[in-house]
Amino acid sequence: MTFGQKMAFCRKEKKISQAEIGKIAGINGDIVGKYERDEMKPSIETAKKLADALGVSIDYLVSDTELKMLDKKTLQRLEDIEKLPDQDKQNIFYTLDNLIKAAKLKAL
Repeated sequence: MTFGQKMAFCRKEKKISQAEIGKIAGINGDIVGKYERDEMKPSIETAKKLADALGVSIDYLVSDTELKMLDKKTLQRLEDIEKLPDQDKQNIFYTLDNLIKAAKLKAL
C-alpha cells in the first residue's frame, strides 16, 4: 500500500473524516484528500503530524510493509518489554508464545 492508502485505511478505521484528521493534525482537510489520493506527498513534519493524529507510527505510513499497524499502546508495551532485563524478557516472550499457540489451536 502507498502512504495515501495507508493513511486512508487508518482514518477510515477510526471513522473520522478527512476534515477531522486535518484539524487534529493542523492541516487543511482538502490537502488530506490529496495525500490520500497520492496526488501530493507531505513533508516529513506533516507526515509526523498525520501519524500522530492517526495514532500510528510514521514508520508504518512510509514503510513498504503490509503489516497491520500497531497502535501506540502496543508499541509502548513493546518498548517497556525492551527495557527489561534479559531473563524477564525471555519469560514474557515464553508466556506470550504459549498464549499465541493456544489461541491458534483454539481457532482450529
